Amino acid sequence: MTETTECADVGPPDTLLWERIAKGDHAAFTELFERHAEAVWNYAYRLTASWTQAEDLLSATFLTAWRKRGEARLVRDSALPWLYAVTANRARTEWRASRRALRLVAKLVPPDERDHADEVAARTDAQRRLALVVAAIATLSPSEREIAQLCLLGDVSTADAATLLGIAESSVRARVSRTRAHLRALLPEDNG
Repeated sequence: MTETTECADVGPPDTLLWERIAKGDHAAFTELFERHAEAVWNYAYRLTASWTQAEDLLSATFLTAWRKRGEARLVRDSALPWLYAVTANRARTEWRASRRALRLVAKLVPPDERDHADEVAARTDAQRRLALVVAAIATLSPSEREIAQLCLLGDVSTADAATLLGIAESSVRARVSRTRAHLRALLPEDNG
């Protein structure tokens, strides 16, 4: 039995772990990672539609968490909204870099010599739909994209998103509604 009064099944709250992490506690960081890694990976996958990119984003997100320990403010005693925001920012940065690289490769490789392995891997119906949604989200305005990544892909509550973004919850709800309508207009009927 441990000396603390936390429940063995749940563990200490994120805020307590975050305080310990700020002091360099590796065990607390490991516990935070184990608690949220699956949710962050799932969120990263929904953002990228790629298992490999989701793994990379998971690693980059928790590396950022370790580097920013003690600096970040948690929302409602949970590290998850902050981790989602870091993941979304990293995904945007990587997406921009990959778009530049793809444009360069397209200029360098003749069309008949290109590798079609990515096209074959993307043929499953679920992955195709997810890729369409991710692409549609990428075309949104920055505020709509942020709301879509947090509330629609990340399942962050409107209250938590409002706190994280520093705006009123009613504004978040209005943005979610407008963003959904905009996405419906951008996506084909069979993806609704």
